Amino acid sequence: MTHRPSDASRMAGPFRSPTTMQRLLLFVDKLSTWVGHAFSWLIVGLTLLISWEVFSRYALDHPHAWAFDATIMMYGTLFMMAGAYTLSKNGHVRGDVLYSFFAPRTQAVVDLTLYVLFFIPGVIALCWAGYTYAAESWAILEHSNITSEGPPVYPFKTVIPVAGVILLLQGIVEIVRCVVCLREGAWPSREEDVEEVDVDKLKQMVHVQDEDIAALDRLVAPHGKAQ
Repeated sequence: MTHRPSDASRMAGPFRSPTTMQRLLLFVDKLSTWVGHAFSWLIVGLTLLISWEVFSRYALDHPHAWAFDATIMMYGTLFMMAGAYTLSKNGHVRGDVLYSFFAPRTQAVVDLTLYVLFFIPGVIALCWAGYTYAAESWAILEHSNITSEGPPVYPFKTVIPVAGVILLLQGIVEIVRCVVCLREGAWPSREEDVEEVDVDKLKQMVHVQDEDIAALDRLVAPHGKAQ
């Protein structure tokens, strides 16, 4: 997993000031974030469902045939609906180890090229195929055939085009960001959200230096050897 540019390097520049375009970009970011946060609660439901099914199967000897289908649908829905959210946070894994060393304009050229050549055609195909897929499922009120008396799957298949449209909208926003970066020489800001803990920032927050940690290690080590 490669290092991504820091917020400071990607969000500096005159485009940080509020403008109509920037507010529009941040509005789409907020929409993707809201959708991602809303569907993230499926993790709780999925955990409860699997826990109950394990208890029901092994403790009560009463398994439910529909539980397998339900877990697949819930996880699939979470995965699909979180795509735009992850893109809005620049959270997808990059395979190019050189990317983080590029200047912002070079990064924008790389991103813009990939968005135009691969992302947009791929997501449009996803939306179209997903719409056809869902329409056919609704037409026959399709049910799962993985298990007997499987649950309906047409609501689940509807998630595919819906997630595709939101992802496409977020992708268009990212393309605009690339164009802005090419013009301004710096990445425009993104909607703030919860991020992984940065050890260096955490040290600054609690006013701890590396020397303090080393001193504590030297103090604790003799006690550990004595025991």
